[in-house]
Amino acid sequence: MKTEELVFVPAPGRGHMVSMMEFAKRLLERDERISITVLVIRLPTPSKLESYVEELAAANSNIRFIDLPSVDRPSPELSSSIEKFASVYIEKHKPLVQDAIINHVLSQPSTHLAGLVIDLFCTSMIDIANKLGVPSYVFFTSSAAFLGLMLYLPVRHSLKGTEFSISDPDSIIPAYTHPVPSRVLPSFLFDETGGYESMLYHGTRFREAKGLIINTFAELEPHAIKSLESDKELASIYTIGPVLNFELDKNPDFEKIIKWLDDQPSSSVLFLCFGSLGGFEPPQLAEIAAALERSGYRFLWSVRAPMPRDFRTRQIEYTNFSEILPEGFLERTKDKGLVCGWAPQLDVLAHEAVGGFVSHCGWNSILESLWNGVPIATWPVYAEQQSSAFQLVKDLELAVELTLDYRFKNPDKLVPAKEIEKAIRCLMDSENPVRRRVKDIGKRAREALMDGGSSFISLGRFIEDLLAIQK
Repeated sequence: MKTEELVFVPAPGRGHMVSMMEFAKRLLERDERISITVLVIRLPTPSKLESYVEELAAANSNIRFIDLPSVDRPSPELSSSIEKFASVYIEKHKPLVQDAIINHVLSQPSTHLAGLVIDLFCTSMIDIANKLGVPSYVFFTSSAAFLGLMLYLPVRHSLKGTEFSISDPDSIIPAYTHPVPSRVLPSFLFDETGGYESMLYHGTRFREAKGLIINTFAELEPHAIKSLESDKELASIYTIGPVLNFELDKNPDFEKIIKWLDDQPSSSVLFLCFGSLGGFEPPQLAEIAAALERSGYRFLWSVRAPMPRDFRTRQIEYTNFSEILPEGFLERTKDKGLVCGWAPQLDVLAHEAVGGFVSHCGWNSILESLWNGVPIATWPVYAEQQSSAFQLVKDLELAVELTLDYRFKNPDKLVPAKEIEKAIRCLMDSENPVRRRVKDIGKRAREALMDGGSSFISLGRFIEDLLAIQK
């Protein structure tokens, strides 16, 4: 039987790769007429992503992985903007992507190229789809509201002609219920070194795609999704989330962490984790430590070093917590808390002992927390996390505000212990209505993926639309 081949082009970042590959697996489980080839763009420097891709390939023999040859990294002056650097680096792979499709997909008599599924940073690959005469679909790894923000950029730019300023008045962005203050917009929108230019480019090109596949579900973002669907110039919208990776992330510390949680009362533990790139300098760690100690709550704290100011530099890991945390803190809190480096986030959030999550508000982390009915206190760090935190607190009322405008590039701006403690107490208050709303949306997330659920139906519609094009 001839299969319809989709070529996936993910961005070379674990957060992007994970959800895109989970979507690929879900497609294959749903319809045997589809086959998938993944074109792997490697990072310019060695990283853990390489081992992750190898594990994926070994565990998913029904997905074909093709490593693309290396390319020259962009010029050093682009390194001040990770968005610009990533966009230019990915675009350098265009001829390699085209050659791989011609030599490994179009040459196979048993398959028919049905289209390209590309990451939000890979919109330059739409040119290849157009050249080959096939549809392109953008897989959007963040929220529907943030997609609305990206689509708003070209509209605003046609009027303003320049990047944002932190002093700008609130923006009326259709995908958000409330006016959006400039202070909670992503840092790249203020970036004169290429970040704004790059995201404006991607936001413009999204409209050329045949469809936009979003890792969200209808019940979570009804206003944002309705806003997108009402845009008559926009491609088809498919909400197929939450797409999560449920496979255990077995680190040497896994058993220790889970065993500690097993010994704690139900819903008693506050979990603090800021993503693979989120971390703090000792002065901010001291404020967090003081807040934890004064609050008296049990805690599991994933302490990571901050992301380097120059993203080309590898992130270090703290190896001796007693050297970077306040003197005596570990000893005084040993009966109530556990400090670790890496943490198995999804497994921790699924544990019945966990009652609250202080999070950087990466979209994957938000979905994992909501899926498990664990309320969030917001502490964004980088990327689009500020706008996601704003949406979560103001539009959706599914989180407690700790801070909405923290940025890792401003390490001198400390969030004081008093504010952290106040948010922790609010988050862990059993009478806080946010807890009930989060439990409800977690139930709705599961229902969305079931047969007849909103995301189940949307995924089926994507498959039907894809196969209808081929007839």
